[in-house]
Order: sequence, then structure tokens, then C-alpha cells
Amino acid sequence: MTEFAVSEEKNRWLKAKMEELGVSEQQIEERFVHASGRGGQHVNKSSSCVYLKHLPTGVEVKCMESRSQSLNRFLARRLLLEKITAAGGGLTKKEQAAEKLKRQKARRKKRSGAKYGTASAKETLPEPVEGE
Repeated sequence: MTEFAVSEEKNRWLKAKMEELGVSEQQIEERFVHASGRGGQHVNKSSSCVYLKHLPTGVEVKCMESRSQSLNRFLARRLLLEKITAAGGGLTKKEQAAEKLKRQKARRKKRSGAKYGTASAKETLPEPVEGE
């Protein structure tokens, strides 16, 4: 596998994730195209935008987050793996974060209700009589 302009740890993570999902470099069609948008003359003149297509699934990704082609190659592969995971029925990182937040909110609400009591529980209690 090609080494990208990121740390060795990130390269190892990418390789392991690709093996886990059964994606090989031979299954990926890679093209470099001219990017657009911010980045000045360098972006307009060089082909730093990376287009990837996973041939077995047909999932396509285009990445132009950085001015560096090598960094965009890594980011595009990471995005491609997320899309393949989502297409396969797995949870993406964003979905995992949303699920975690939902669980945290439910836990907080439950603890708060136990500590302070809920509004519906207070309404059902009988009013104390002052004369007794």
C-alpha cells in the first residue's frame, strides 16, 4: 500500500481498516482532477483533487480538502471507507457520536427525574392540609 503524507499510525490504521472491510487498492479507481475554490493559484493549476471509485460497490468520493495531493489521497480513502461502511449497514463515526449523545441525554434525564422528581409526579401528589 502507498504511504501518504500522514503519520505512520494513521497509515497503519487505514491499512487495517481496508483489510477489515475487504477493500484492496486493486478495487479502487483513482484519478486526479483540478480542484476548485479556495487555495489560490496552486489549486487552480495542479491536479490536487482526488476522485476515488470503489468498483465492486460503485461508491464514489471526491476530496479536495487540502492543497496537498498526498493528504487528499489519504482523506479520500478514509471517506470512501466510511461510505462503504454506511452502505453495508454499519454505523459511521457521525452516527456513532449521535447515538452516544442520545444515550447520554437519556441517562441525564433519568437521573434528573430521579433526583428532582418529574413534573407529572408532583402533580399527582395530594396537597398537604395546613390545619392538621
